Amino acid sequence: MAAVLTATAGTMMAQDLTSAYFTDDFKYRHDMNPAYGNDQGYVAIPVLGNFNFKLQGSFGVGDVLFKNPDYGKKPGAKKTTTFLHPDISYDEAMKGFDKDGNNLIFDMDIPIVSVGFKGMGGYNTVELKERNHFAMSMPYSFFDFAKSMSNKDYYFDDMGARAWGYAELGLGHSRQIFDNLRVGAKVKILLGAAYADLSMEGMHAQLNDNNQWILEGKAKGEINMKGGKFKTKHKEYKSVPDKYYDEVTGIDTDGAGIGGWGLGFDLGGIYEFKDCSVDWLDGLKVSLALTDLGFISWSNTMVAESSGNPFVFEGFQMKYKDGKFENGGDDISDDLADFANMEDKGDKGGKTTGLASTVRVGLEYPMPFYDKLSAGALYTHHFDGIYNWNDWRLSANVAPLNWLNGGINLGMTSFCTTMGWVLNVHPSGFNFFLGMDHIIGKTGANMVPLDSNVSFNLGMNIAFGSKKKKENNADLNTLTF
Repeated sequence: MAAVLTATAGTMMAQDLTSAYFTDDFKYRHDMNPAYGNDQGYVAIPVLGNFNFKLQGSFGVGDVLFKNPDYGKKPGAKKTTTFLHPDISYDEAMKGFDKDGNNLIFDMDIPIVSVGFKGMGGYNTVELKERNHFAMSMPYSFFDFAKSMSNKDYYFDDMGARAWGYAELGLGHSRQIFDNLRVGAKVKILLGAAYADLSMEGMHAQLNDNNQWILEGKAKGEINMKGGKFKTKHKEYKSVPDKYYDEVTGIDTDGAGIGGWGLGFDLGGIYEFKDCSVDWLDGLKVSLALTDLGFISWSNTMVAESSGNPFVFEGFQMKYKDGKFENGGDDISDDLADFANMEDKGDKGGKTTGLASTVRVGLEYPMPFYDKLSAGALYTHHFDGIYNWNDWRLSANVAPLNWLNGGINLGMTSFCTTMGWVLNVHPSGFNFFLGMDHIIGKTGANMVPLDSNVSFNLGMNIAFGSKKKKENNADLNTLTF
């Protein structure tokens, strides 16, 4: 079912660059706070205007896959194996999983059209983009049960997956309403392509008085997609000849179109302290933004549910030998098929889903010894149920030239401690930026990152209009730190 949700989300390509929040004339700051404008107008080069990808999570490939202790010792053994291998110790296998929950989140947008320009007393933006999201939540107890089965009770709370995709047409405007206050807002028309949610209810494993594991709980999958329907496959039980069941194997998207519509709003403000009685407050900027406030109303809801009937589960490692299941493996396979099999319940009609909103609070302060350098602090909270996350960043932002700026930052997120950076080149007529919110760590075969926190940002835009010149009050040749 998780694979079905991933497929539903579609092709994914881009997301906000948090490291550039305090970077002046970064063309896409208005996506993080609609109060921000730019020195110049711009027209995005399609797709390349804001091309990037971003993955966040509590666990990655390196936490699930290990070097196989049998490699080179047993015929046919592969180089890698999972954490379930009996020769991998419990402590080694579990060190990569978070006891507070394990999430994997993939957010991406595909920019199709993006334009910014000055006019109507402020700065205006018009954007058309495709937005996609995938999230998965796995509790620590699930991995603990799979590896050890040493306790008498396991509760698999907050276990599920979610994905969606929709097109967004956004119209934004920001302006200076007082000398020290700038505000902005966006209204966004949303056209839904697909929404999918897999949730678990009452997931529980308990050891009874006969030393038997009783596994119970119910799974429910909901898909919103115009013209879509579940694909099913008639399968035969492995241990019971001539007995069959229907398994949900995917989604038929023939004739799929616009499955829903909705509205979204972004709101933001920036306040700069000026001519304060407390001298050191002068120049301090405080910013606040709420983005993706809104909803999508879907026309149909396909539902699939498991029976939820409890059954005796004999465990995996009891049947594991030389990398494969033996003897009772067919019985276990049949039990799991009955337990996890999603039965098509048909179309249950329309429903409305809320967007996953984000709040950002920022502080930026210019350095008194060098007016081209500022320090920034940014807090981001993403509201998405069991897929919530936080991001704290401290940054140093520098603009040594009128057409060149950037910065570096240290971040503490719900998933890791990391570093980010951004370089923004914006002379008259052209803009190029490059940056990362997460510096890529160790990689495995084919350069696949072993950590799930990865990002990369690149953009090329055509710029127009005059640039605001800044006074240079510092001599770079005598600057010392």
